Amino acid sequence: MTPPSQPDILARLLELSHQLGREDRHLAILGEGNTSARLSADTFVVKASGSNLGSLTGAGTAACRFDKLLPLLDRKAMADAAIDEALFAARTDANSRKPSVEAMFHAWLLTLPGVNFVGHTHPVAVNKILATKHARAFATKRLCPDEVVCCGAEFVLVPYIDPGLKLAQGIRAAVRAYIRRLARPPRIILLENHGLIALGATPEAVLAATLMANKAAEIFAGAVALGTPRFLSAATAARIAGRPDEHYRQKALGL
Repeated sequence: MTPPSQPDILARLLELSHQLGREDRHLAILGEGNTSARLSADTFVVKASGSNLGSLTGAGTAACRFDKLLPLLDRKAMADAAIDEALFAARTDANSRKPSVEAMFHAWLLTLPGVNFVGHTHPVAVNKILATKHARAFATKRLCPDEVVCCGAEFVLVPYIDPGLKLAQGIRAAVRAYIRRLARPPRIILLENHGLIALGATPEAVLAATLMANKAAEIFAGAVALGTPRFLSAATAARIAGRPDEHYRQKALGL
């Protein structure tokens, strides 16, 4: 099969962005959120700072080099001005706009096996939970089988960190710990008091995981409001995640 061209990848990223930025979905408004896609072994494209997901065009993105951003995650500290300089220097086209400050975590996440697209949003339903003491229970427990199928048996949960280098480093540490424990990359990363990141091989996988996590948040909040949630057992969640028929369904759904 011929690999997709860079224009094809950009077109798919723009469509994903428009889907995530739909106002009726309450996932992101104004300049909230960002998306990215791997273009090649050396480069990726990410939403530019200040662009709107719902109306994103190619001019609102920036292609960047991995090797200009990944080394930053090993720095102990950087001034804001130095980070801005690094973001500008990472662009493959000096005429493109400044990449989002969150391009640093996008760069690292796109190096994970099987991850070609990343979507970061600020869903209202999810943030209602991430701003409360219930965030960890939402991340680690499951209420419905389809949540496991589309989003995995657990989410990664990252404590609140201001966006920028420290957040990218915190995401990397939390995801590495998740992979050491479960031997696979996550599909969803939750950022306390901030939002959600979905990872996938395809735009469809990113959108499906985002929408299902948002639905799961609505169910979770309703269950908490009505009483004590009755979670699936860890064994049940693990069985759902490993069932051959669910793997077939995941494939059919583009997950």
